Amino acid sequence: MPAARKSALVVCPGRGAYTRSELGYLLRNHAGERDLIQRVDAWRAQAGQRTVSELDGAKRYSLATYSRGDNASLLTFACSLADFRSLDRDAIKVVAVTGNSLGWYTSLACGGVLGIDDATNLVNTMGNLTHRHRVGGQLVFPLTDEEWRPDAVRRGALDAAVGAIRQRPGCELYPSVMLGGISVMAGTSAALDFLQREGPQGPGRFPMRLENHGAYHSPLMQRVRDAASDLLSPNRFRSPSVPLIDGRGCIWRPGAAPRKALWAYTLGAQIVEPYDFSAAIRVGLREFAPECVIVLGPGDSLGGAIGQILCETGWLGIDSKTAFTKLQESRPFVLSMGRAEQRALAA
Repeated sequence: MPAARKSALVVCPGRGAYTRSELGYLLRNHAGERDLIQRVDAWRAQAGQRTVSELDGAKRYSLATYSRGDNASLLTFACSLADFRSLDRDAIKVVAVTGNSLGWYTSLACGGVLGIDDATNLVNTMGNLTHRHRVGGQLVFPLTDEEWRPDAVRRGALDAAVGAIRQRPGCELYPSVMLGGISVMAGTSAALDFLQREGPQGPGRFPMRLENHGAYHSPLMQRVRDAASDLLSPNRFRSPSVPLIDGRGCIWRPGAAPRKALWAYTLGAQIVEPYDFSAAIRVGLREFAPECVIVLGPGDSLGGAIGQILCETGWLGIDSKTAFTKLQESRPFVLSMGRAEQRALAA
């Protein structure tokens, strides 16, 4: 009798996941995905842009090049989708899919809402639009202590600084992404300059300005939203084949997800409203009780954020970074495809 499949919540990363250490990710892990890579490359070539294969196969990594939205978006998408296709379906049962920021678009492809070509068009065009119409930026603030427990003092200091800066001329600040114990703020350049100086400092390099990022998931992206409205017809969207969890924590279920509503959220609210990744993970845990969480590559940057959410919810009795680390060492619950030893447990 075959062994029971392990239920998994699959998580798609955002565009910042492809870092220096990921160079060659597709070459190392997905040499057999030639059809997928060729189809993605064709879109880039037609647009007169460097192909995903060329970017992935380069000898050197440049932050200025690889952090640009028009390069990072489709490169990250291709790696993530290839990882999803490589999951061992005899051992893994995908019960739901979610993602962070760009990862929502990848979720649409993983969940069968969009075909490869439509998803590629969506990701590459949105990457181009956010690069071309980039305004403001994003600033990252950790809001927990070293053991991932909430730090009320830091939270209060950030809220006070944001409230004061919003009163100044030309200063707009908005919550952008809720990422476990991290708050990502979006705003105009002037506002972020003030916040970087006046917000809570540390640990280490924080607060950190994200390179080549605009004021994503905030009202400052209205111009991108307007430009995206004609990108894809609602008729190109299908009902998902697996439950999807969006950036509000809403579940889109097979057979019960109106395609026009999916289209409206993806090319509307999702662009200009905060992305609550923490809510998406909480809902995934509570609604589907997965036996593991699989984080698609490239990289493993979401592992810590998911660990912080597990700590916040007390999932599996986890109440600290130490407890999460011990669990991961004995019987990993969060499997990051960007880590070779954890990849082997899922693919």
